[in-house]
Amino acid sequence: MSVPNTTRNELRLLPWTTPDGKPCYLSADSHGSRLSLLADDIEAAQLDSGEQVLAGAKAVLADPKAGERAVRFALTRASESLGDVLRIAVSRGERIPECEL
Repeated sequence: MSVPNTTRNELRLLPWTTPDGKPCYLSADSHGSRLSLLADDIEAAQLDSGEQVLAGAKAVLADPKAGERAVRFALTRASESLGDVLRIAVSRGERIPECEL
């Protein structure tokens, strides 16, 4: 995932994409803006959802009688959640101030 040509910490990668799947960014000037707080809330919801999806996927994998449909469903939801978590990690990582050595 690449960031537009800006200085580090200038833009925040948002936890959603455009309708055609391109990343959305927010100027990080105001960390308390309404849109920034909305992004924080969505990230928290995505992380909570990821925990639930993980628990469900573990349950399906632990069930020797789980059929192909259940496994495919669990894997589909897990891959979606992993995508969300990776986007959050990139967004938060890009906002960590660089250390001066």
